[in-house]
Amino acid sequence: MNADIIAADIANICAAHLPWQDLRGKTVLVTGGGGFLAAYLVGALCHANRMHQLGLRVVATVRSPESNLARLAGLSEKDGLSLFVQDASQVLAADFPRADFVIHSASHASPKYYGVDPVGTLAPNTVGTFALLRHAQNTGAERFMFFSSSEVYGAPIHAEQNLHETEFGTLDCLQVRSCYAESKRIAETMCAAWAQQHGLHTLVVRPFHTYGPGMALDDGRVFCDFVADILAGRNIILKSDGLAQRAFCYCADATLGFLTVLLRGGKAEAYNIANPQEEYAIRDLAKLLTELFPQKGLRVAFENKPASGAYLKSAVMRSRPCIKKIRALGWEPKTTVPDGFRRTIESFSSDNGGRAGV
Repeated sequence: MNADIIAADIANICAAHLPWQDLRGKTVLVTGGGGFLAAYLVGALCHANRMHQLGLRVVATVRSPESNLARLAGLSEKDGLSLFVQDASQVLAADFPRADFVIHSASHASPKYYGVDPVGTLAPNTVGTFALLRHAQNTGAERFMFFSSSEVYGAPIHAEQNLHETEFGTLDCLQVRSCYAESKRIAETMCAAWAQQHGLHTLVVRPFHTYGPGMALDDGRVFCDFVADILAGRNIILKSDGLAQRAFCYCADATLGFLTVLLRGGKAEAYNIANPQEEYAIRDLAKLLTELFPQKGLRVAFENKPASGAYLKSAVMRSRPCIKKIRALGWEPKTTVPDGFRRTIESFSSDNGGRAGV
């Protein structure tokens, strides 16, 4: 397969029944535009611009053009896209662009960074969010959407409980791994504060375990490792009992969820973006992926060996997302784990795998 997988995903997103005309003549700014989820979003916005003739301008901020262009390959100014170099953890440039819709997604998302770069992990979510909210306020932005995380819920008090947007478990703020979750939490509070004090229409999305074409195979999360193993023809080696359970959401479904919240979400509201129907124990996911490609003859094995010290493991054994709130906006995830991971693996099996440009 090739980049046609991503092209088909993005075409389906843009064919959805959303109020696309609300973006006519507007500017949408996406921070961390070369990141996995942001690149899919940028690709969808550029495709919608052409498909619905919106006259939309999309600005993607990147820390380094050289390291981010791969995921945005195929997109250009003719699609309405422009790049702006800005580190989200630093003071905004004097000429930082104004936008009608600001989407802040720039952040480390992999646990492999939490132990070795906790400051670099928390900074974009704290000082970066503060600077961007103030910029949005001062320049008259219509909406500001923050990419949070399911990690804000901490460890659920009851493993069987469904995580509604207002239910939270325990989180030790003095554990280094909390640099990610706690910084996401304060950023969400900032969004609520700006909505209350300055009237800015802020929105929060909380993605759960999102995967798909373009994700970093050296990300450190187990499902990324599994895909890398399948592509390399290696047996999957689990360094735990694999009993932790996660609900996996395909990135195209998640992207449509983000756009649904951006265009329909309520002021100062947070929304889970997840697929609770596709919950798997890690060991079952590993077994499923080997069975998707039986011709490779791969198997799952267990090894009593701790993971790298840089990777700080989550203490959460199970987090069950509730998506009733975003369902009320008209969004529903559709992609099963077998179909989504097959599409993901096949997309990486091509020269163009991982690009958002269509």
